[in-house]
Amino acid sequence: MKKMKKSIITIFLSSAIIAGEISYGVYWAFYDIQRINGQQYITESTSPNGKYTLIAYLNDGGATTGYAVLGMLKNNNSGKTKNIYLQYHCEKADISWINDETIKINGIQLNVKNEIYDYRRE
Repeated sequence: MKKMKKSIITIFLSSAIIAGEISYGVYWAFYDIQRINGQQYITESTSPNGKYTLIAYLNDGGATTGYAVLGMLKNNNSGKTKNIYLQYHCEKADISWINDETIKINGIQLNVKNEIYDYRRE
């Protein structure tokens, strides 16, 4: 009886780990905005205090899809970058800084420290 309980627990834990790995793999492959690279440079804008620069790229998804704008935020102090904006069916980037940490891109307002806009999550 003890051996059977161990087998059931082992099977359950193994299944849970495999399901978790598959779920993470699907997320990483299809939904992680950080995997996207910018293709064609559009413009850039630096925050009022000079700490951040948002670089906008136009990405072409191929013959059967439209263009998308990718906004990559660069921390000018550390050199680190992260993608914070992805908008589909868009070919321009109207960028304005509200303050040192808040930006508006094509009408979408974001706090650059902790917010990301990804059209796929709308």
